Amino acid sequence: MSRRCELTGKAVMSGNNVSHANRKTRRRFLPNLCNVSLLSDALGRQYSLRISAHALRSVEHNGGLDAFLVKARDTDLSTRAQKLKRDIEKARAAVQA
Repeated sequence: MSRRCELTGKAVMSGNNVSHANRKTRRRFLPNLCNVSLLSDALGRQYSLRISAHALRSVEHNGGLDAFLVKARDTDLSTRAQKLKRDIEKARAAVQA
């Protein structure tokens, strides 16, 4: 399982530990990933996703999973999230028609 957020694409970054003597050793900055279950209003069921804490706050700020996915770019989303986005758009189109 990769250390990548399924909604925002946030992944591992690398950098340096810098000592008091200014020696530099490589280190990794890991994203704060959480296993959460989010409810889709359009589909009426829960989905388990592995997302960052920042993405969880963004989902709540945008008004839920459906609203977040409709606004999100496909390049940032995982393949599971892209499929979920397509399903939500189909369900919304069926309700409007």
